[in-house]
Amino acid sequence: MDIADLRIFETVARVATMNGAARELNTVQSNVTARIRLLEESLGAPLFRRHSRGVALTAAGERLLPYAARMMLLVDEARRAVIDDGTPQGRLRLGSLETTAMLRLPPVLASFAAAYPAVDLALTTGTTAELVERVLERRIEGALVCGPADHAELIQESVYEEELVLVTAPRFRHLRDVTAQREMKIVVLRLGCSYRQRLEAVLARRGIVRLRYLEFGTLDAIVGCVAAGIGITLLPRSVVGAARREERIAVHRLPVEEAQVETIFVRRRDTPPSPALAAFLAAAKAARGKRKGPQRMLRPR
Repeated sequence: MDIADLRIFETVARVATMNGAARELNTVQSNVTARIRLLEESLGAPLFRRHSRGVALTAAGERLLPYAARMMLLVDEARRAVIDDGTPQGRLRLGSLETTAMLRLPPVLASFAAAYPAVDLALTTGTTAELVERVLERRIEGALVCGPADHAELIQESVYEEELVLVTAPRFRHLRDVTAQREMKIVVLRLGCSYRQRLEAVLARRGIVRLRYLEFGTLDAIVGCVAAGIGITLLPRSVVGAARREERIAVHRLPVEEAQVETIFVRRRDTPPSPALAAFLAAAKAARGKRKGPQRMLRPR
């Protein structure tokens, strides 16, 4: 087992197909397949299950992946340390909440890519819990997550502020109409989503503890189900602006102490930021400065 084998393994695990990994690694599929087979033989365990759409990690592959990702980051750090002249370059692996990636990052990524063409940026989306774990395991250099994320091994920095709102079908005209329900279906992302946890807390404070969960993988699916009257959700107000203007949903403001949430950037305390990461954070702060300040939060109706 060597670094090249681990890089191939990590790429296949990330893109979930041998073909896609071959394209990313600029080689042929037969080479990727052969190297994975040799790695499996040397370790004495299968790392992938083959299926019609590509591959999936076995239990052994899941255990190996964090080590492979750490090795890739260490190799990248070692390469940067040798050639580092303060110029942002090389691979930069980051994570983000899906809401942040959709709402905040497009102008940041556009300006960053234009200013630093020598940086190869890979962005992964996930829940706060998933992304924090990836940072701790050194699988990514840092992530934009919902704060706070208190951990002794992490440095956190506030980047954005959001206003969370309760989102329902249009028939709920007032917040009191929602809280009058004793049993509620909530439409959420998978377990580990910070907005899901906050929604549970918001409803519990209003005496609604009998919840039924509908889990979806995308924000569009969540908003669509809420608009159809299947359940309710909690999201940043700016994410649902278009659906609200089209009158497909109703938006209910919450008290400031429940509505205000920080999006923070977390990274490992024991690893100094690379020039590429420092440049990305500077671009994010510059884009934030160009936006208007947070709109005044109103008391619920």
